[in-house]
Amino acid sequence: MRRSIGLWTAFTVLGTAALVALSAPQAAAVPGFLDGKWTRSGGHGGGQQTVSLSTKYRAGTILVSFGDRRLYYIQGKGRAISYPIGVPAGKAAWSGVSWVSRKRVNPPWTPTPSMRRENPKLPAHMPGGHPRNPMGVRALYLGHTLYRIHGTDAPWTIGRDVTHGCIRLYNRDVIDLYNRVRVGARVIVTWKRFNAI
Repeated sequence: MRRSIGLWTAFTVLGTAALVALSAPQAAAVPGFLDGKWTRSGGHGGGQQTVSLSTKYRAGTILVSFGDRRLYYIQGKGRAISYPIGVPAGKAAWSGVSWVSRKRVNPPWTPTPSMRRENPKLPAHMPGGHPRNPMGVRALYLGHTLYRIHGTDAPWTIGRDVTHGCIRLYNRDVIDLYNRVRVGARVIVTWKRFNAI
């Protein structure tokens, strides 16, 4: 079931605590995570491309289409850079409007207690820059939520329903996006599909 998230209601102190489970990729379900089969994704290719996109949004806006499994960075009228993404799985699906509240190079990752119960092999904390950190090499923090646009240590999951609510990109793509986006940029997350060419 898809749910719409209003920032002013969904992210109370209690709501924020409940969203901890949505803050990181679904590493527990990612094949190869911490079992010796993972691969460093820093050298893996990206999938960005410049596309024509008819939209009313202004330059600098991030438009995430879970329906397209693409993130669009609006460059100007009718033009965007498109990146393939890993999207939320099952009940983690959401939509709404937010903003980039913070940017971080080599973000750390702390799995939730429920993630660790699901996969006891998960560490209590993963420092930023670690090759097995499922947050990858960059993160854009969304508003006051625990949602992130971030890289990955599992590039084979891009294009799949795999996260607890975050938006996952190839590391090369998240670096490119990170370098373009300013703190305060508007982020629109939708299930709408776009006819980008």
